[in-house]
Amino acid sequence: MTNRERQKQMLTDPVERLVCVMAVPTILTMLITAFYNMADTYFVGQLDTNSTAAVGLALPLMNILQAFGFFFGQGSGNYIAHRLGLGDVDSAKRMADTAIVLSFSFGAVLGVLGLIFLSPLVRLLGALPELEAGARSYVTPILVAAPFCTCSFTINNQLRFQGDASRGTIGMGAGAILNTVLDPLFIFLFHMGVQGAAVATAAGQFVSFAILFYISGRVGRWRPALALNKEILGGIFRYGTPSVVRQGVMSVANLCMNHVAGSFSAAVIAAISVVQKIMLVGNNIIIGFGQGFQPVCGFNLGAGRYDRVHDLIRFCLKVQLSFLAVFGAVTFLSAPWLVGQFRDDDAVIAAGTALLRWQSVTVLSLGVITMTNMLMQNMGRTFTASFLAVARQGLFYVPLVYLLTWLWGEAGLYATQSLADLLTAAVSIPILWSTTRQLKAGTLKGGAKDA
Repeated sequence: MTNRERQKQMLTDPVERLVCVMAVPTILTMLITAFYNMADTYFVGQLDTNSTAAVGLALPLMNILQAFGFFFGQGSGNYIAHRLGLGDVDSAKRMADTAIVLSFSFGAVLGVLGLIFLSPLVRLLGALPELEAGARSYVTPILVAAPFCTCSFTINNQLRFQGDASRGTIGMGAGAILNTVLDPLFIFLFHMGVQGAAVATAAGQFVSFAILFYISGRVGRWRPALALNKEILGGIFRYGTPSVVRQGVMSVANLCMNHVAGSFSAAVIAAISVVQKIMLVGNNIIIGFGQGFQPVCGFNLGAGRYDRVHDLIRFCLKVQLSFLAVFGAVTFLSAPWLVGQFRDDDAVIAAGTALLRWQSVTVLSLGVITMTNMLMQNMGRTFTASFLAVARQGLFYVPLVYLLTWLWGEAGLYATQSLADLLTAAVSIPILWSTTRQLKAGTLKGGAKDA
C-alpha cells in the first residue's frame, strides 16, 4: 500500500474497523512483551523463591530500557503519523532514521553504565543480601542486550504508527518464541539457573532487533537520513516525553515497592513479581488496543478530522471497559490458582492472592487512565500526558506505598496500586470528558497542542 493509499484509508474507512485492524497486531506485540517476562518468572519459579524474587527485582531496569525504546519510538511515531497524514514522506523518513540511531546509542550507554556499576545497581533495585548474587546473574545479560532491546521497541512503534503493525509483530514474536524455547534449556539442561533465563531473554531481544531492522528495509547499503535539528528533536521530545515519563516513574515506583516489600520477606517480593506478570497480560492488552487507536487518531488529528477522533474514543472506551470487567472477574476468582502456577510456596500464594484481588477490584480504572493518557500524547499535550503518567505511579503511588504500609503493614502494601489507580482515574475523567466535548463540537482549543 502506498503512502497516499494509506492516508486515504485512515481518513475515510470506518474508525471502528480501522482500530480493530490496527489493534490485533499491537495487542499481539504487547502480549509478546508480557510473555517475555512471564516465561522467565514461570521457569525460574521452578527453582526457588529467592530466584523468583531476583527476577522481579529486575523489572525496574526493564522498565527503563522500554522507556527509552518507547520514548524514541512513540516520539518519532506520532510525528511520522502526522507527517504522513499531510503527505510529507521525506520528513517522516528523516525522523524514523534519526530516532533509530539515537535509540540504539542510548541503549548502549545505559548498558555500559549498568555493567560498570553493577553491584550498586542491584542494591538500588532492592536486592536483599541473600538475593544479590542472583540479581547480578540475571541483570548482566539484560544489560548486554540493552541497545537491541531499546531499538526493537523503537522500530516496532514506528511500524505501528505507519499503520504497518503486523510486520512489527513478526519481529517481536520471533524473539519471544526463541526466549520461551531457550528458557528451560539454559535453566535446567545447561544448569545455568537464573542467569540462563536472562541469557534466553537477551538472545530473544537480539533476534527481534535483527528481524525488525531487516523488515524496516535497513539492511545492506542503508545510509541513515540523520537530521539532528530543532524540528526532529523537538518532535521526539514533544510526543515521546509522556512515554519516558510514564515508564520512568513506573520504574521508580517498582523500586520503592521492592524496597518496602524487602522489609517483610523474599516471599513478598516473589509474590509481587508473580502478580505483576499476571496483571501485565491485562494491562498490555489494553495498551495494545490503545496503540491500535493511536495511528488512526494521529492521521485524523493531522488532517483536522476531529469528528472521527471523537467517534474513535467512544468506541475504544467501550471495548476496553468491557474487556477489563471480564479480566478483573477472572483474576479475582482464580487468584490462588494463578499465583500457584508460578510458585508453589504457601507464603507466596497467600501474599500474591491478596495483592491480585486488590488490583482486580479496581482494574476498570486502567481503561480510562490509558485512553486519556494516549489521547493527550497523540494531541501533543505533553504536559497533561506527562502529568497523568506521573500521577499514577509517582504523585499517588510512591507516597501511598509508604503511608499505607506504615498504617496497615502488608495489607497496606497490597492496597497501594489499587488506590493510586482510583485517584488517577478521578483526575483523568474530567480531562477526557472536556476534550471529547470539544472534539464533538469542533471547538478544540489549541489544535493538537497544549492550550
